[in-house]
Order: sequence, then C-alpha cells, then structure tokens
Amino acid sequence: MCATLILGDWLITSANTAPKKEWGVRVVGDKIDRVGPHADLMVEFPNDDIHNATGCVIAPGFVNAHTHLYGTLAHGIPLDKAPSDFWAFLADFWWPLVEDALDHEMICAATDWVCAEMLRGGTTSFYDCLEAPFAIPGALLAQKEVVERRGLRGILSFEATERVSPENGQLGLRENADFIDLCRKEGGLVQGLMCFHTTFTCSAGFIKQAFALAAERGALTHMHCNEGVHEPNYALEHFGKRTLEYYDELGVTGPHMLASQCVQLSERERAIIAERGIKVTHMPLSNCEVGGGIAPVPQQLAAGVTLGLGSDGYINDFFEVMRGAFLIHKAYHQNPQVMPAHLVWHIATEGGAKAIGLENVGRLEPGWAADVQLIEATTLPTPAAEHNLYDQLLLWRNHTHVRDVMVAGAWRVRSGEVLGADMNALRARVQTSAERMWQKAR
Repeated sequence: MCATLILGDWLITSANTAPKKEWGVRVVGDKIDRVGPHADLMVEFPNDDIHNATGCVIAPGFVNAHTHLYGTLAHGIPLDKAPSDFWAFLADFWWPLVEDALDHEMICAATDWVCAEMLRGGTTSFYDCLEAPFAIPGALLAQKEVVERRGLRGILSFEATERVSPENGQLGLRENADFIDLCRKEGGLVQGLMCFHTTFTCSAGFIKQAFALAAERGALTHMHCNEGVHEPNYALEHFGKRTLEYYDELGVTGPHMLASQCVQLSERERAIIAERGIKVTHMPLSNCEVGGGIAPVPQQLAAGVTLGLGSDGYINDFFEVMRGAFLIHKAYHQNPQVMPAHLVWHIATEGGAKAIGLENVGRLEPGWAADVQLIEATTLPTPAAEHNLYDQLLLWRNHTHVRDVMVAGAWRVRSGEVLGADMNALRARVQTSAERMWQKAR
C-alpha cells in the first residue's frame, strides 16, 4: 500500500497538546500511520513518497458539526425588511421563502458549492441538516451523490417536522431511517442520523417515534433546541416546563441526543445537558445573525459537555467561525481568559467529531483518520512559536491560507485548488438556483 510522508514546519496532532516543530505525519491508506520528527520519519521510511509542506502547519481538518448546505441560497435574498425577532425569522422568512421553495436541483447546486467551499477552507467533515418538506422523498440520496463526488466525510439528515402536515412529518422520518440503513449497508464516507425540528413543530408522539427509530439503528437523534427565547417560552406555555425539562420528562434525553444551538438555557437545563451526556453544537455567528443570543458555551465546556462548532450554513470559512467563538464569549463574560485558542481549535476538530458521532476523527495520531489540512504560515505577522501558534492561526489565517487538504488519505485540494471542481461552473449553477428560489420572495 502506498505511503506518504507529509513534512511541514509545524504539526498539530491534537488541540489538547502543544504544537510540534519540524514534525510530520506518515499516511498509509486512509489512516495516519506514524507521527514524529522529520529526521526520524525519513530514516525509518526512506522509500515513502514525500509531500513537501515547507512553510505550512499540518493540522487536522476542521469538523463543521452543524450546517445547512442549502442555506447559501438565502444569502442576499430580497426582503422588504429584516425579520423583527426569531419567530418572524422562521414564520415570515425562512420557512415560506427558503425551505418550502427547495427542490432537488436547488439542493444539489447548493450542496456542491458549499462542499467545495468547505474543502477550500480546510473542512474535511460535516453534519448537514436539510429541511425541504416538498423535496422528499429522495432529497438525501440526491445530496449523497454530490458529497461522494467531492470526497468529504459527511453526515446527512432530513429535519422532519409536522409543521406542514402529520403525513409530511412521517415522510421526513422515513427519509432519515431509510438513508441511515442504506449508508450503513454501503459503508463509505457518507452516513446518516435521525433528525426532527423542535418541540413547537413536533408532537410528543412524533418526537418519541424519532428517537425510537434512531435507537433501532444505533444512531444519534438531532434537534434544534432553544435557539432563541421562542421555544422555551412555548414549552412553558404548553407543557408547563422548559424545553429540556420536557424532553427529560418524555424520557428521550441521553448521550444519543444531539442538540444544536442551546442558546437560551436555564440553570436546570444546563444541568440536564451535563447530567444526561447530551451532545451540543454551537453556532456563534448565526446566533448573532438571528438575534438568538449568546450560548453559555464556557459553562457547558466546564461541566464536561461534549461540544462541537458549526457554521449553521451562514459563514462557512471555519477560521471565521472559530474567531467568533474565540471573541464573542470574551466580550460577553468581560474576561479575556475565556475560550482560549487551543480550546476553540478542539471544538473545531476532535470535539466536533465526537459531538456528531465520528470515531477517530479530529486528531493526527496513529490509527486516526487521515483528514489533513496544510495551512500556510510564512506570512504570519509575527514569529510562530509553540506558545502562540494556535492564536496566530486562529486570528491571522483564513480559507485563502489553506494550501492542501486530504480526506481519508486522498488529496482533495492542492495549491489552493479544489480538485475536480470548476468553481465558476459551480457558482453559476448555485446562482441560477438562488434566482429561482428568490422569485418567490419577489
């Protein structure tokens, strides 16, 4: 089996450890086989191919733990006025003008563009949440073909909801269940999980059914949770308790539960997340965009919650998303020691992988997935050193500084170019789809 030595200026094996100067990795097949100083690797493996990463930091690929690939179609959509609150964002904008308008061509055009965009910025794994109630059945299969062609490690789901009708909700659950079964049978880099929307669009029986279908398949179940004040207020009015207290009463909380957003949490809800081992994903930039608030992420991390970072389909350059997580909580807590750079790197890589159920993803260590990005570091404004490398990269790099990207041992980006992708053609296709979708808004 062909083996490759990747030799750069620095190696980040795990964000929980210090960067290593003049260390490299040995890739065999789709796994990391060895890490070590350049000299040792070249002596031990003199016949390996060498990938010269001089001037670069070798780092694990980013894990975008929550995105909506179709969301790119909504960027710049014509609106008379911005929504006044989170409920108006959903009811007056996102549902009627975006999700309800989607068809397979729009979904595939957006998927192809964003997959290439993510690869270009060093993202090698992602979890996508698709809600397009009039595009099922078959929407996830259409997406799957695109993701496989781009070569990312992807987890796809359909956000089942009863907001259109109970029958449409059942179609959504079946879309997920059948997709999970198919992907498990086929293996490969694309997998599925169970997903429903929220407590205010799904009945108790529907929620329990979703968790039961997932349990039969050993899969996670995802939902949006308390993205703004609307859902906890709704839960208090209709159930007499807040959202996570309601889920706990239904008996569905636990490590098999993946809750995204989790912005407006009470002290008891934070405790439920930690006590039950619920996994959480954090979207700092989109929480600002929709006016949802600032999630209690430092508190959740201190309580040992498994937490990942996501773009939410808003800004997909993961350096920008990391900067959001790095800066917003410092300002909110008026404490510059909150969310240090290495911790943000952790939730952007290994933490995100654990949150969405990916095993041996997010580190560059023997036996782990060969998901690698090479980040150009020669133009950093001040010298890179062990004590500052995480901060330097987080603050002064963006997607344009990612030189090469490997997923599962295969190069997907070389010299800043996404292999096999005509970006002009992808852009033209997604713009045509956006114009079609925007007609409804006009």
